[in-house]
Amino acid sequence: MDTHAALYEQGRQRLEKLRQLPARHDKSLQERMLELGLTRRDFMKWSASVTAMMALPLPFSNLVAEAAELADRVPLIWLHLAECTGCSESLVRADTPNLDSLIFDHISLEYHETLMAAAGWQAEENLEHALEAYKGNYLLAVEGAVPTANNGAFLTVGCKGHTGLEIVKHAAEGAAAIISVGTCAAFGGVQAAAPNPTGAKGVHEVVNKTVINLGGCPPSEKNIVGTLMYFIMFGKLPALDMFNRPKWAYGARVHDNCERRGRFDAGEFVEEFGDTGAKEGYCLYKVGCKGPYTYNNCPTERFNHHTSWPVLAGHGCMGCSEPNFWDDMADFEKPLGRQLLHGLDATADTIGAVILGATVVGIGAHAVASLFAGSKED
Repeated sequence: MDTHAALYEQGRQRLEKLRQLPARHDKSLQERMLELGLTRRDFMKWSASVTAMMALPLPFSNLVAEAAELADRVPLIWLHLAECTGCSESLVRADTPNLDSLIFDHISLEYHETLMAAAGWQAEENLEHALEAYKGNYLLAVEGAVPTANNGAFLTVGCKGHTGLEIVKHAAEGAAAIISVGTCAAFGGVQAAAPNPTGAKGVHEVVNKTVINLGGCPPSEKNIVGTLMYFIMFGKLPALDMFNRPKWAYGARVHDNCERRGRFDAGEFVEEFGDTGAKEGYCLYKVGCKGPYTYNNCPTERFNHHTSWPVLAGHGCMGCSEPNFWDDMADFEKPLGRQLLHGLDATADTIGAVILGATVVGIGAHAVASLFAGSKED
């Protein structure tokens, strides 16, 4: 209770300081909402959902709402390195306006190669101006891995031919906080898969500051916006796990909150795509689901306005929010095998739950055996 009270007061003082800064947009967030047909009620519901997502008490929803309205006081510089732009797409590709995309639009976005109108020399000047004008105060978001081989020569950006390695190091120096958006920026992603000829690395491996890693290929828009909101509210990093991912987003395994979890416990598995089990919504572990080894809030937050996520759509989790997933989680349509479960994940709610479940619900030993059928071949 005292901790929450102190955090609330810290947030209140932070937002009061932001309120003293000049607005960078002609229209307020409320005016933009009215233009798009979004009501104050919609806004407060959104604030409450973001508060709950970040595992904060409901009274903090007032701070979330105020932070969203003051988002244009915080300069954001968004760099693109070795990536596919899927993380930006996750946030802005919406068929109808929603508050996540609107909040992102309301933030003072000083540089974003995909979204800005400037190009060539003007784009270079915009970046240089933003880095200097807002030095020490801007939030730096990086999308994409950093090629480091041959001094970064495998990626050059802009008409001046600076390497991505040079750009991210320079931008990191003046950043108030750094966010790696997506698994490529966080851990190298597919670019860092073996044999990794470009020497692709995560941002945290090339800069000397703490970096918030938003794993996912891509991460959900909620995780991106929620992290932005946390920094705007408190001016500091949230609690992070061992891979510097926000605990509120990556604190639970995909497996723990999966809608097919009951099928796993009951020993009901899809044997091959398109079979009767697949049509009945059985567990996808035997066709490659990596949910037991993956930490993310995909089952609860989903994608595309909370519409769906891979497992709900019928394909197993690929473990894309984990370091080295491209190598460590392959083959994506085969189970990792019993040896990894014993070494990494031999907990009461994986092997133990299935064994106990065999007794409790009477599914019998054959269900346990069926889980690991063919594991030697895999």
